[in-house]
Amino acid sequence: MLIDKFKCLYCGGCVGTCPQNAITLMEVNIVVDEDACNRCGTCVKFCPVGALKLEGEK
Repeated sequence: MLIDKFKCLYCGGCVGTCPQNAITLMEVNIVVDEDACNRCGTCVKFCPVGALKLEGEK
């Protein structure tokens, strides 16, 4: 998972939408547990500013 920290609003929406509970919001930092993430893309689709993308995605 790639996070564009310049775009991210740290709203926490991705945290609530992740079916694997692989994303944590810590103050002003988004942390993704790469072992728990199954790369389903749910968080990518939800992000209102397009700050998230899966590795290998353009």
